[in-house]
Amino acid sequence: MRLNPNMAATFPPPVMEARRWIDGVEFPADRPLINVSQAAPVDPPPAPLREAMSKFVLEDDGTHLYGPVLGLPELRAEVASQWTTAYGGKVAAEQVAITSGCNQAFASMIATLCAAGDEVIIPTPWYFNHKMWLDMGGISSVALKTGAGLLPSVDEAAKLITSKTRAITLVSPNNPGGVEYPSDLLGAFYDLCEAHGIALIVDETYRDFDSRSGAPHDLFTRQNWDETLIQLYSFSKAYRLTGHRVGAMVASVARLAEAEKFLDTVTICPNQLGQRAALWGMQNLAAWLGEQRAEILARRAAIEDQFPKLAAKGWTLQGNGAYFAYMTHPFDEPSNELAQRMVRDIGVLCLPGTMFVPEGDPSGATSLRIAFANIDADGIAELFTRMETL
Repeated sequence: MRLNPNMAATFPPPVMEARRWIDGVEFPADRPLINVSQAAPVDPPPAPLREAMSKFVLEDDGTHLYGPVLGLPELRAEVASQWTTAYGGKVAAEQVAITSGCNQAFASMIATLCAAGDEVIIPTPWYFNHKMWLDMGGISSVALKTGAGLLPSVDEAAKLITSKTRAITLVSPNNPGGVEYPSDLLGAFYDLCEAHGIALIVDETYRDFDSRSGAPHDLFTRQNWDETLIQLYSFSKAYRLTGHRVGAMVASVARLAEAEKFLDTVTICPNQLGQRAALWGMQNLAAWLGEQRAEILARRAAIEDQFPKLAAKGWTLQGNGAYFAYMTHPFDEPSNELAQRMVRDIGVLCLPGTMFVPEGDPSGATSLRIAFANIDADGIAELFTRMETL
């Protein structure tokens, strides 16, 4: 079979690979599998949203037709309005595009920025789908190793910039680390990118579950922010629309015009039902979303409360927030083997740190990611009780 060498060199989807670890494993009724491998809600959208979606299907013919490549104008305008209020800077509807999920937003932006052989700096541990897309395009992922608290260093990033660098990509709140990047750190990265004439891509998929009040950064208040900043967002986590694939990106009008070429070729238009659902959610579910944020913050607190059980056995909590806890284990065993043993020995499925770093990076062998989007405080207590027995 002839195969694009870039595709052949791209690693398999990590979540799908991990799911294969549970094939053939039986989990007793009194100890069912705890699946903390994927950071996506498994519950459907709330009932009022589903009722609205049913009306769109039955009563709005446009739900079933092609629409604008860059998305539903009303949804673009709503994002612009809410972002202007939330971040304190001016965002216009023309600077917003809707995509088929946040991964497509990243892919389309990279398509406008990079050609094969170019470079993008991404902190490690990285979000593996970003790495995968860069690999498929023959674009070099330049690893920026994070320091204390899993925060990247601007000074270290500056050392990695070359004539081939096209962007620095940050995720905050972070996947896989859970950490929230301080506003001044994001500002310093913006200044670095602006000075070098490269893009700063900030993926804020988990912005709705940030523990801080107020705007997490001031980047939209910068003069001519759209010459440097590209922001990515997902409606999947906020409104449980994972299966409808709705994301967004905020960038300059000129860059979105280039991205339109990519999007028209790949999907023609975003999912029409999902867009209408996202718009209805933004306009009607603020209180419900606040409750969901409070629940995620309660789970984050439960991780903190339970972690002393593992700390006593040599574990370290490196990051905790949004949907994720990132930790180091004390065993003389690489994390990719430990994660598979956890399935068999304690009925827990999680992802090893080896999936989030370059091959051979020793930090990957000692780390695990726990995604707590689908376990409540009681489930977290049970998780730590099992992990304590390893």
